[in-house]
Amino acid sequence: MVESYLIVGGSSDIALELASKLLAKGHSVTLLARDAERVQDLVSQGAHLVQGDALDKECVQQAVDLAKENGEGSLSGVAHLVGSLVLRPPHSLALDAFQEVIHTNLSSAFLTLSIACKSMLRTGGGRLVFTSSLAASFGLMNHEAIAAAKGGVESMVRSAAATYSQRKIRVNAVAPGLTDTRLAETLLRSDAIREAAVKKIPIKRINEKEEIASTMEWLLCSAPDNITGQVLHLDGGMAKISG
Repeated sequence: MVESYLIVGGSSDIALELASKLLAKGHSVTLLARDAERVQDLVSQGAHLVQGDALDKECVQQAVDLAKENGEGSLSGVAHLVGSLVLRPPHSLALDAFQEVIHTNLSSAFLTLSIACKSMLRTGGGRLVFTSSLAASFGLMNHEAIAAAKGGVESMVRSAAATYSQRKIRVNAVAPGLTDTRLAETLLRSDAIREAAVKKIPIKRINEKEEIASTMEWLLCSAPDNITGQVLHLDGGMAKISG
């Protein structure tokens, strides 16, 4: 039987890497993405595309249904890679802007969790992987909004892992540190800023997007069945060890 995977936020840098890996192993891949142009190479390789917003319930449902159809009636796994980054101290961040960060990162994750799990309950289980951040567990200056959103994602993952533990649904997350992606461009806009950031990381380098994608692929496809409710910290040791 073909294993079918859905990537929500399919046009992000890490999503592109993850999709390529899954396709290379012969899996069916469905992408929910707003930017159709960024995923055209993947579509030409056989990926299926639903163009839309991860906060649109109908779009998420359509993507889940298509992925299930592509898997001959079963959805093997879902990766959620929707994110935003607003770096401002609380005194200069409007409530609307804070709520938008929460909505984009956390509400979209919950919507994916809700719709995907409903499908997986009907077909005997599956795996979900969400994206957190170093900021959820490590105090970073001006990261209050994203820390709140990703902290919510991590708590949601643990609770969902408990809720579905006996229904063969495994729910985990990855929490990357600074990674060389489009989203981090403002943090890496100069050599001086990059050098200062690297000095704080024990292994003295920032993440490559392939490293995050590989970990997500492992959680979706190869990780032991007893791994659930976990947050894998992919931060060069920054949250756990000194440099």
